[in-house]
Amino acid sequence: MKDEIKMPDEDVLIDLAELFKIFGDSTRVKILFGLHDGEKSVGEVASLLGMTDSAISHQLKILKDSKLVRGRRDGKQIYYSLDDDHVLSILNQGIEHVCE
Repeated sequence: MKDEIKMPDEDVLIDLAELFKIFGDSTRVKILFGLHDGEKSVGEVASLLGMTDSAISHQLKILKDSKLVRGRRDGKQIYYSLDDDHVLSILNQGIEHVCE
């Protein structure tokens, strides 16, 4: 018999659905993978993905608002990194799932 999973509260389900929406954009997923090995500036991420700083900044704001990345200011420069190990775990589980 499978373990029963209790249905989470409605607010938790809504927050979960919103989180998965963030992963629904391939640019944001690429940014997250680009940050998997450490912090990078907007310019470094833009160069890595072949995109403009402006486009990357827009997506980083969404990722930061969703608590998937965090920024660290060093003078005028902001360096972004994954917020915690859960983000990389979500990405790795997603890759595992689509590669099965």
